[in-house]
Amino acid sequence: MKKITFALPKGRLFSQSIEIFQKSGILNENIDQNTRKLILESKDFKFLVVRSKDVPVYVESGIADIGVAGDDVLLESNPDVYKPVDLKVGYCNIVVAGKPEDKEFYFSNPSNISVATKYPKITQEYFSQKGINVKIYELYGSVELAPLVGLARFIVDIVETGTTLRENGLVVIEPIRPSTAKLIVNRISYKLKSEKIFPIIEKIEEYLRN
Repeated sequence: MKKITFALPKGRLFSQSIEIFQKSGILNENIDQNTRKLILESKDFKFLVVRSKDVPVYVESGIADIGVAGDDVLLESNPDVYKPVDLKVGYCNIVVAGKPEDKEFYFSNPSNISVATKYPKITQEYFSQKGINVKIYELYGSVELAPLVGLARFIVDIVETGTTLRENGLVVIEPIRPSTAKLIVNRISYKLKSEKIFPIIEKIEEYLRN
């Protein structure tokens, strides 16, 4: 039978995910992402090393059976997948940030604001709920630059320690919601490969309970 395929995001979340798989007993080998290879294999599994934003695409399409993605990515892309387990890693907060002197304007109940972000869907929904018209500048690089050069007054981004904000003279103005990494599963794989996928989910859940 074909190996179960995981789509994992590059970077620290990859390492944290592999550690959970090892400690839960579903993976007995060491998987090192420090290689140019984009497909890594163990005895029982295949791992696709992808950008975090691409994980839901690979899982929803069925190229990968299982993936690991943060709430920020899942809320933005809203993929049609199962989300059976909160892995309790990758803690971040999705926030509104800006210059300290713009705090008063933000909380003055403005009717219009401008926001730079990598998360246009999350941003639009959040400010729509607040009844604020928002002009969104979608960026793919460092959004912290936008308020500094006058592109947008505020940003919506994920923040872990806040160091990058502080180094650029920005502050968290309002938290939107926390974000952690979730195990996600392709809906067809969940049904057709249940004899392999259910034990994976159960072992991870058991490990996380202890």
